[in-house]
Amino acid sequence: MDTKRWYAKDLQQDEQGVIRFAAELLKAGEAVAFPTETVYGLGADATNEMAINKIFQAKGRPQDNPLIVHVATAQQLKELVSAVPAYVDKLIEAFTPGPLTFVLPSNGRCAQNVTAGLDSVGVRLPGHPLALKLLEEAAIPVAAPSANLSGKPSPTTADHVWSDLNGRISAILDGGATGVGLESTVLDCTQAIPIILRPGGITKEQLEEVVGTVMVDPGLANEKEHPKSPGMKYKHYSPDAPLWIVKGSAEKLQQVIDTEKEKGHLIGVMAASDTVSAIRADVKKDLGGNMGTVASTIYDALREFNKHNVDLIICESFSEEGIGQAVMNRLKKAASQYIQ
Repeated sequence: MDTKRWYAKDLQQDEQGVIRFAAELLKAGEAVAFPTETVYGLGADATNEMAINKIFQAKGRPQDNPLIVHVATAQQLKELVSAVPAYVDKLIEAFTPGPLTFVLPSNGRCAQNVTAGLDSVGVRLPGHPLALKLLEEAAIPVAAPSANLSGKPSPTTADHVWSDLNGRISAILDGGATGVGLESTVLDCTQAIPIILRPGGITKEQLEEVVGTVMVDPGLANEKEHPKSPGMKYKHYSPDAPLWIVKGSAEKLQQVIDTEKEKGHLIGVMAASDTVSAIRADVKKDLGGNMGTVASTIYDALREFNKHNVDLIICESFSEEGIGQAVMNRLKKAASQYIQ
């Protein structure tokens, strides 16, 4: 398959025509990658089972892992579900379009392979203007997991998508680097009190400012549970080399690095600015000086290490306050060891 790629300059010169053609591909049952404010998504018609199969085939994604559906308006969201609690309307007003996915009772309109046979469906309104224009033009609900090979770091640039999926999908809309850099927060809204199934770009603290009590699912990492949300069951976000998380000071990280270097290993390190400046390693990636920057750069850093053929990647552990909860959720799912 020849994958069509529209670059940013193409979109600037003929945005309306490119968007229209990409929307026609979606309506014809093809898979198209596009940027959201979180990561790049691989989209297909959420009501078309054969179209959705193209997502699973391109990604190599397990069929029992549900997909998030993207829509352009709150009305379109409500057309896919059978009930909407009053607190959801408050959250829609406060946080959408943006990185928040609502898990609600499905009314059966979405294909069975979107919901993985569950009686609920995850739906969100993405905050990226290009994604919204595409969804508005297509006028259909679009299921869109991250546009990467399953298990690999999520794509935050079109180059990441091209590297993983060129020849596997119909088209890529290159809208530049994404903003948040981590997937959306997934919120179970099928109960009286909302439950975070996956931490993401909207924090628990932000949600509670709008609706009061919000719970966190204690089974986030329970592999025996049938997943209601992507990211709950399988190992994700993994680079080619093993990833170790080390909790503690820069001195502790350096001890681990030195021990592994003595074994003849090529070591890559990723850490916040203060830490990375204080350590020695073969390849170093500065994740930035605050947790917002760390969140937006970890996937790109994990992919960059592949170019250096490191034997081991070591990452410092971060506080799980605020968006740090989402950062550590992704790192723990990618890591083979957590040294505390």
